[in-house]
Amino acid sequence: MMLTGGVDTDNSVFAYLCFSKTPALSKQQMTRPFDAEADGMMLGEGIGMMVLKRLKDAERDGDQIYAVIRGIGTSSDGRFKSIYAPRPSGQLTALRRAYAGTGVAPETVQLIEAHGTGTMAGDPAEVEALRTFFNENQAEPQSVALGSVKSQIGHTKAAAGAASLIKTALALHHKVLPPTINISKPNPRLDLEKSAFYLNTEARPWIKAAGAPPRRAGVSSFGFGGTNYHVVLEEYQEEHQRAYRMHQAARVVLLHAPTPTQLVERCEAVLHQLKSNNGERSYAELVAECQSLEIPVAAARLGFAAASLQDACTKLQTAIGLLIKPLGSAWEHPLGIFYQQGAELPGKVVALFPGQGSQYLKMGRELTIDFPELRQTYGYLDNLLAKDRMHRISNIVFPQPAFEPEQQEAQEQMLRRTEYAQPAIAAVSVGLYKILRRAGFQPDVVAGHSFGELTALWAAEAISDEDYFFLVKARAKAMAAPDQPGFDAGAMLAVTGDAQQVEVLLQAHPQVTIANWNSNQQVVLAGSKPEIAKVQQILESKGFSTVPLPVSGAFHTSLVAHAQQPFAKAIEAVTFKAPVITAYTNVTAAPYPSEPAAVKRNLQNHMCCPVSFKQEIENIYNAGGRFFVEVGPRSILTNLVKEILGDRPYVAIALNGSRQKDSSYQFQEAIARLRVAGLALKDVDPYQVPKLLPESRNPKGFYVRLNGCNYVSDKTKSVFEKALNDGFRIQLAVSENGNGHGKNGNGHGNGNGGNGFHPVPQPLHPQPLQTIQVAAPAQEKVTVAASSESRHVVANTSPITLATSAVTTPMGKSNGYDWIPQSGTKNGYASSHTNHVNGAINGNRTDLQSEKSVARNGSVHHQRETMPIIGWRKMLRTPQSVPPILKLVMMFQIQPTRIRIPPMANRILIFPPFFVWSSNKEKQAEDI
Repeated sequence: MMLTGGVDTDNSVFAYLCFSKTPALSKQQMTRPFDAEADGMMLGEGIGMMVLKRLKDAERDGDQIYAVIRGIGTSSDGRFKSIYAPRPSGQLTALRRAYAGTGVAPETVQLIEAHGTGTMAGDPAEVEALRTFFNENQAEPQSVALGSVKSQIGHTKAAAGAASLIKTALALHHKVLPPTINISKPNPRLDLEKSAFYLNTEARPWIKAAGAPPRRAGVSSFGFGGTNYHVVLEEYQEEHQRAYRMHQAARVVLLHAPTPTQLVERCEAVLHQLKSNNGERSYAELVAECQSLEIPVAAARLGFAAASLQDACTKLQTAIGLLIKPLGSAWEHPLGIFYQQGAELPGKVVALFPGQGSQYLKMGRELTIDFPELRQTYGYLDNLLAKDRMHRISNIVFPQPAFEPEQQEAQEQMLRRTEYAQPAIAAVSVGLYKILRRAGFQPDVVAGHSFGELTALWAAEAISDEDYFFLVKARAKAMAAPDQPGFDAGAMLAVTGDAQQVEVLLQAHPQVTIANWNSNQQVVLAGSKPEIAKVQQILESKGFSTVPLPVSGAFHTSLVAHAQQPFAKAIEAVTFKAPVITAYTNVTAAPYPSEPAAVKRNLQNHMCCPVSFKQEIENIYNAGGRFFVEVGPRSILTNLVKEILGDRPYVAIALNGSRQKDSSYQFQEAIARLRVAGLALKDVDPYQVPKLLPESRNPKGFYVRLNGCNYVSDKTKSVFEKALNDGFRIQLAVSENGNGHGKNGNGHGNGNGGNGFHPVPQPLHPQPLQTIQVAAPAQEKVTVAASSESRHVVANTSPITLATSAVTTPMGKSNGYDWIPQSGTKNGYASSHTNHVNGAINGNRTDLQSEKSVARNGSVHHQRETMPIIGWRKMLRTPQSVPPILKLVMMFQIQPTRIRIPPMANRILIFPPFFVWSSNKEKQAEDI
């Protein structure tokens, strides 16, 4: 076993001056690797540590393994232009050596964590070497994500390689392609369009096609003097079956009590716990308890999804205010808070599966990052489509970042193509349904809209997984528009308005038919493109609302008859069984027959028959269906159910209702709604690793959080000691039993008070002095005055003794620093920002200019700069772009003069115990 890593804490003035002599630093004060506007780097500092272990030893010991090192290549540039000038030929040598003899084909690598400094010389040189190497190995164009962690944390110099290695190991572990931020347009000098690389600017799920090689990545790190290193990493396991996810996803919070009044009390008690010093621990315990919580049927219950402790507190506070008001037996708040008193299910549970038109780019992106079920579904489809030389569906749904509007439009057009739209919807619906089934979801009825009916038959177990995906591909290919000049596959138009009036208007246009009867207020028309355009104008002139649908043909009409025969042939090749769950069909709006042969016949006719969705929902409702759950992208069917059923009692919930919101958060919010409504679901998300928390503590009296401002070096300590033991003699004028005047204080009389203060730099706009009374014997008067300029004590009359706990002092601030009470003195009160205590006798004296002086008849105020160190810190995170896998994964403890790493039993082959940093803009250490 080996503990290794990188350490750099030298963001000193000298280091900055040295780098300023080179053209490496950014005038924009931003690191923008590979960007057209890149002009250099930002300096940072940090500590990155890893545990390396032989693979067989780690497996034998049951360690958590994050990634496997497959190869390491090194080289030296030799004598060149300067010690910091990059040399492509030297980097190329390191790349070749890294892959030689490893058995890893370079063309199977899908992620390169580059050195990526953002300098004008460094980026082009690095890309030149990478392009040459991957072209030699015939890598596919635009197949490798290129990025650099320096865009997020700056160049941490000696720790930069460790940061890159940690980032990449965690990317492999989480199956995520991490983003590189600060890129608005790729540098045209790099010519990436003609290479194997593309710039990844957002977190995307890393999908591995079934049967493909393991996920692999390369990490480059270069140093002064021409030292070049490249490490080849590989994932340890293809997918996870247990908790693995280190970034914190949204969690469900559920609270219940026998009565609404008791529920209010329960909410208030929980909120008090969450706001206590042990709030993080209480929150972790709460969400863990809610994973498998069983709520009594008659109990009043409240539920919501919380993204964090703060989010949970906000929603709990809102919920308490709503519970106090008489809002009825059930309500929901726009923040996603759901309440219900009692939750006996009103009827049968119905699973609805959407059809074509519900798809959208990046649908379910966060869900696919968080749940293996979705990644595995995409991987299976990727492999299936590749057999027919089709594009990988994961690349269609989660395309490479687009930097131009034309690129994004082309991506959306690709997803509208039927041969990709239907497999994409299938991937989302199947993945979501598998997550629900694992959590205990058991529908009584299944139904789908158009293509969704095929998914409903799969959910009813009429066909196997393999046969379902085979039919998905067959149907999508069959319904794709033929590649024939002049062929009109038709178009579709959604119309909102009175459906009966639309039917009357269409009598004058026999070439246009109603393909979908969706509700009383919505139908979808289908016909040839010229006729659809003509009818659209007529309908809009009469006040109807129309929306052309993004489909490739006039589905459910004779215009797609060309697709019926090949799909019918594919159906004949598949083995059908009687549905285990009642499945309804769009053709008759009734349940499918139980005979497999009849199921086949109905499905073969389905493609060219109108969709009677309105009547289908009516029939399901009349048969007892009351609880409708839409399993798939968007909420199209949920909204149709609401239009059809109107004011009748029912519940309709979509798992992915909005394309604008985080899909993982939406899913957890829907789960909260389902559970509040009475659906028994347990352990919906078993993949979250519990957050590491400090031991609970109940501090008494004064306590100070450790951070860089508390640090006092040995040299400074010796200066303090010397100052406190120099006989308290000074040569400056003092006042014997009179007044000693300084900048901010006066000393009066013969009082025996002692003061120790450490003022911070003066603010630009000092606030008026404030005076407060503190504890003292009745016959004596002691006050403490404070302003943002300084703090001082005025002691009057006879000697007194103040206990530290009896003193309540205001907290003054200047330049972001707080005055923190540190310690008490025997005959007075001492406070210091850095434990700097000065004693005073017989009065008070202030001298902000004195470096080392003590007043015989007054106290001395010293002014000196504090000395920050690396204490407990967290990695800074750019809210929208920094991937959650870069979060700090373990704390380290600070003692006065050393760092102690906690015990590391049962760790990993590549493991980041901690990684902390600060840039030249972030000097103050931050508490975790």
